[in-house]
Amino acid sequence: MRYRFLTADVFTDRPFGGNPLAVFPDAADVAGLSTVQMAAVTREFNLSETVFVLPPENPAHTRRLRIFTPGRELPFAGHPTVGTAFLLATAGLVPLTGDETRIVFEEGVGPVPVRIRARGGTPYFTELSAARRPEFGPPPPPVAVLAELLSLTPEDLVAETEPQQVSCGVPFLFIPVRDRAALARARVRPDRWDALYPEPGPELYVFSRDPELPGSDFRARMFAPSLGIAEDPATGGAVTALGGYLGARDPERDGTRRWIVEQGFEMGRPSLLHLEVDKRNGEIAAIRVGGSSVLMSEGTMEVPEAGD
Repeated sequence: MRYRFLTADVFTDRPFGGNPLAVFPDAADVAGLSTVQMAAVTREFNLSETVFVLPPENPAHTRRLRIFTPGRELPFAGHPTVGTAFLLATAGLVPLTGDETRIVFEEGVGPVPVRIRARGGTPYFTELSAARRPEFGPPPPPVAVLAELLSLTPEDLVAETEPQQVSCGVPFLFIPVRDRAALARARVRPDRWDALYPEPGPELYVFSRDPELPGSDFRARMFAPSLGIAEDPATGGAVTALGGYLGARDPERDGTRRWIVEQGFEMGRPSLLHLEVDKRNGEIAAIRVGGSSVLMSEGTMEVPEAGD
């Protein structure tokens, strides 16, 4: 069977930046793609994620998404969610209702609301709302162990801010480092990773309050050995969970906090992720992550029948 696909660069406003994404908008056509076929197609693209779009189970929702990395299927991921919304709207498969269109995707974590902003009928910014509140823990390994894992010294890590694991569907271990230079030196040691996490562990989100661009608040890198991703240029699921990490530490009890996160610069794929956190009575009430995307290509792929 031949299936149509679209690709986009996500969390960027220019080609060849951001995080590439492949989307199959009609994965249920005719016989539909099986899980085995979806995994094989994902490995063929070899991008951080590939999305297969299916009809929703609840007719009140827009579409159902299945999201695959080269290593496994995910219950939720940010750049596939905002990128798929952008591509479906750009291709006319999701009708725009004006300057702002609200849709809902079904994912493994549950319904994920997405807002599409447009100018003159052209989408330019998409933003997801987290389907789950952040979950914290377990306690992280000692700082010395994490520094060795990242090929850094304990002095490279920020002593006054502890690492912490946070999940909004996929767990990430957030590790603050002192500056951009330390961040650039970070390299995951596979031997230390295997010793520390013999079973799949949390992905590693290393960040610093030392951004490069005016207006940015953080610079970050994401390493995901258990997902088959050496490094990811823009990770919306991680920045969603980062909202939990930052929101829990923010002294404000009420209101909305906003941050811009730089990622992918060390890979030559600069990305900007916009993060918003609502707090009410000292608790995190909502987390939103959004950014721009660019349509890059479209085509078809011949997918052999299962067993061929």
